[in-house]
Amino acid sequence: MQFENHQTRRHFLAQSSLSVSSLALAWLLEKEAQAAPKKPPFVQPVYDAKPKETEHPAQAKAMISLWMQGGPSHHDMFDPKPEMAKYDGKAFPGEIKYDNAAQASSKVFHSPWKFAPRGECGMELSELIPYTSAIADDICLIRSMRTSVNNHGQSIRALQTGRILEGRPTLGSWLTYGLGCEADNLPAFMALIDPAQLPVLGVENWQNGFLPSTFQGTVVRPQEPRILDLVPPPHLKGAPQQNALNFLDSLNRRHQERFPGQHDLEARIATYELAAKMQVAATEALDLTKETKATQEMYGIHSANKTTSEYGTRCLIARRLIERGVRFVQVYTQNQLWDSHNRIISSLPKACEKVDQPSAALVADLKARGLLDSTVVHWGGEMGRLPVIQNDGGRDKIGRDHNTHGFSSWVAGGGFKAGHVHGKTDEWGHKAVEDVVNHYDYHATLLHLFGLKHDELKYEYAKREQTLTDNQPAKVIEGLLA
Repeated sequence: MQFENHQTRRHFLAQSSLSVSSLALAWLLEKEAQAAPKKPPFVQPVYDAKPKETEHPAQAKAMISLWMQGGPSHHDMFDPKPEMAKYDGKAFPGEIKYDNAAQASSKVFHSPWKFAPRGECGMELSELIPYTSAIADDICLIRSMRTSVNNHGQSIRALQTGRILEGRPTLGSWLTYGLGCEADNLPAFMALIDPAQLPVLGVENWQNGFLPSTFQGTVVRPQEPRILDLVPPPHLKGAPQQNALNFLDSLNRRHQERFPGQHDLEARIATYELAAKMQVAATEALDLTKETKATQEMYGIHSANKTTSEYGTRCLIARRLIERGVRFVQVYTQNQLWDSHNRIISSLPKACEKVDQPSAALVADLKARGLLDSTVVHWGGEMGRLPVIQNDGGRDKIGRDHNTHGFSSWVAGGGFKAGHVHGKTDEWGHKAVEDVVNHYDYHATLLHLFGLKHDELKYEYAKREQTLTDNQPAKVIEGLLA
């Protein structure tokens, strides 16, 4: 009786007289394993805002980003170039990349504002920012920021999301995805918008992108009601609202059992649960009446100068949110507040006056409460300005064009080096030339301080693992660390 010998390719090669080496066999087995279809996980991943463990010990636990939309002029605030005075009004002796060639001029524009050493560290800062000058010993001034991309939208995306492409998660979304939130009655990521206008790109600044919608920023409005639909109408308060929520929850849970792994549904269920808790917690967190008069005056609230009151209110709210366990808060200035294409001599002092006192007060207040060591405060926008005149129509009309090749931002707390100036631009303040901090390096450094590795905080989307730094040559900038 003859038997058929059913051998697999694996058995044949293993027993073959051809003497396939063990190395070649291992290679073949690996190729077969790669070709085999992947089995779906037995347990669907759960995405929520519960606190997560870090990959290494974290120095920072929370972050407040003061987002200066439009491009603050580093020449006039943070990066003095005294040698430019010799060329003021004369032709620039090099090459300049203009964003707006039609309004461009090659005439050098030396800053009309005076700089002086501030604090024990001797950091040179402008007379435009006296309150920031008072906290010079607490901040880390980065003079070598760079995105090197065109215009506002692309540079905003680079700094907010890591890439210039649309649809990516913002920094706040990545942080809350990786770390969760220490509060179970407030959102992990909150966006405090300006009453005048939304920033350029609007909701893109706090979007979750391809991450589950649990990690989207929650908007806090500049006027009452600060969070829409938070408080129910009188006829629904108490038992009627609770009965409606219980019924809705039962429907959602039933649907979730039938269709597991629907992240939008999971996020919506979590949102309803959070909203019920927020009716008390958020109302209390946004109520400044319990803050002392001295604290409110420190932030410029209700002072004789009304310029600072609204922005100061939002900075103080940001501190209160961080105190209560919110992970990431971003405070926005209005659309193009810092976009000084013309009339910079009159417009820049007004922009500085609005934010200088509240921004410095936030750092000082956090420090006094023992929170600065664990809270990163960031101050900056998506670009700086050029060293030459734009709109050469007389001194009261001139401005500066965009510059993404070298500009300034500052950070404080959370493990950043205090009283320190990092990097430099060339003698014209045009390009970052020493200890350059690209946007992806900044992100890698931030994640490191939060106990995360930028190349290991991943989310699978579009058939590949995505990260905030997205395969760019990002590195942790050791020179920024305390």
